[in-house]
Amino acid sequence: MKELYKLLILLAGFLICWFLPVGYGRFDASIIEALALVKWYAQEHVILCLIPAFFIAGAISAFVSQASVIKYFGAKANKFLAYSIASISGTILAVCSCTVLPLFMGIYRRGAGLGPAIAFLYSGPAINVLAIILTARVLGLELGVARAIGAVVFSIVIGLFMHLIFLKEERARHEEGGLAIGPEKAGRPIWQEVVFIASMVAFLVFANWGKPQDDSAGFWHVIFAVKWYLSAASLFVLASSIILWFKRRELHNWVMLSWGFALQILPLLLAGVLIAGFLLGRPGHEGFIPSHYIESLVGGNSLGANLFASVAGAFMYFATLTEVPILQGLIGSGMGKGPALALLLAGPALSLPNMLVIRSVMGTKKTIVYVLLVIVMATTSGLIFGTFWS
Repeated sequence: MKELYKLLILLAGFLICWFLPVGYGRFDASIIEALALVKWYAQEHVILCLIPAFFIAGAISAFVSQASVIKYFGAKANKFLAYSIASISGTILAVCSCTVLPLFMGIYRRGAGLGPAIAFLYSGPAINVLAIILTARVLGLELGVARAIGAVVFSIVIGLFMHLIFLKEERARHEEGGLAIGPEKAGRPIWQEVVFIASMVAFLVFANWGKPQDDSAGFWHVIFAVKWYLSAASLFVLASSIILWFKRRELHNWVMLSWGFALQILPLLLAGVLIAGFLLGRPGHEGFIPSHYIESLVGGNSLGANLFASVAGAFMYFATLTEVPILQGLIGSGMGKGPALALLLAGPALSLPNMLVIRSVMGTKKTIVYVLLVIVMATTSGLIFGTFWS
């Protein structure tokens, strides 16, 4: 039976190769779009986004006490404190749905409960202060406010639902020692480790600080103008802490843990970006699915329009802040405000590359439930919003 199964797979692969529509204009253009998107992703997001995130995740695994993670984010932690911290993390981390993944893996494997970890996973890319301000200025105050409130509420509600749905499995995970136990915590003051990790977080935030719109608040322009000075200062603090406070054995362990995150995450992300680029193209370019189909399906405020916007947003890849100009074009083409909010609440927090990595961490069942919760809540929110603001 196994041999027959292998034969069928080989036969299916052969037939796919045989009937590849090479020479068909849209197919060829979609291949170019897939390669162009993965090239853009490699140039814009790997060095300054993912690599710092891998090192932060490695530092969490290597140096943050598992007892501390469990105390604040574990199954028996104070729920109000755990979800409050997790749900507002995006105000600090201006990251996309892919960059947040190593950080999520770091706290989850150190003992964080599923609920708070999921709240952090959603809020990291969803509650970006600059993106929310940009949404309010470009797409309207009501959409900006609705996005801000919806993102905070989503992170808490989805985290709580995931906790309740998989409560039995989470209890078994904590009681049966299913957590990854890291090395013993070094005997140094905790403030040194806080400075060490905070310097990497600061570099991640400032190095990726996007250019504000011309009419945005002056504070954001000031930060953008000095972003590289702040990034350099963060690296100086990081280098100083490494030299002064850490032993070679500890640093080796940190690097190897970071390397492990990179090996697990990066291939899945790049594969996901290729698929997303092939199907949907880059912003302003078409993939295999014609953009006018999408535009025609998200007009008005029907259940179908909001559901389609949520599903499309969940599978598309949005770099930080790019969702706003994309939505501006879609709204100009007739997209309703309800579907626009649905896409804003589902899109930045999810993507096909994001789903592939989450599945490798939590398994297929938890990933499917998480994605469905985001889609259902985004669709519902879009319907309600579109009813009052058309």
